[in-house]
Amino acid sequence: MSMASVMVSPEGGGRLVRIDPGVREANTAWVGMVIFLGSWTVMFAALFFSYGLLRVDSPVWPPDGYARLPLMLPAANTVVLLLSSIALQGGLRAVRANKPLFPWLMTALSLGAVFLVLQGIVWHSLWTEGFVTASGRYGSVFYLLTSFHALHVLVGLGFLLWLVPRSLQSTYTPRDHSPVRLTAMFWHFVDIVWIVMFVTVYVL
Repeated sequence: MSMASVMVSPEGGGRLVRIDPGVREANTAWVGMVIFLGSWTVMFAALFFSYGLLRVDSPVWPPDGYARLPLMLPAANTVVLLLSSIALQGGLRAVRANKPLFPWLMTALSLGAVFLVLQGIVWHSLWTEGFVTASGRYGSVFYLLTSFHALHVLVGLGFLLWLVPRSLQSTYTPRDHSPVRLTAMFWHFVDIVWIVMFVTVYVL
């Protein structure tokens, strides 16, 4: 019996209890993802802090010479990304109930792609109106925030695509679905960051 697969049970008078290696690996991966998301939270917090300083330094908001940012498409994008997150959570629950993941996964994937398309439309609209990265600190911080988030959405879509082959083969099971769980954690993180960004940048 390997050292990695046993532990001493104090309740059992010191007897050895076998540990499922799969459970141990899944828990280790979960801790790793938490640390990973924590590091990216710090990065986003720094960007939001820069945006906050910009607003504090400006006597009026938006700064003179700039119109308010459009609200309709970003609001629609918020709904789209929220539905995508809900769909992926539904897929995670389906796997845990030994039900097909694929329909939920494709729904989340499709909605994530729609989010990026709508974000591109917002950027194009602002760019044609003259609001570009060279539009002072406001333009620089806005495009840095939104593009940094969009990059994370793109990475998340890559994770979702990576799940597709095994979901088609129905190889994820209630005992073996750690990749789905970790991807859902990342996707929910992306969703939460966007909601904060929508309220902070577009609404307030």
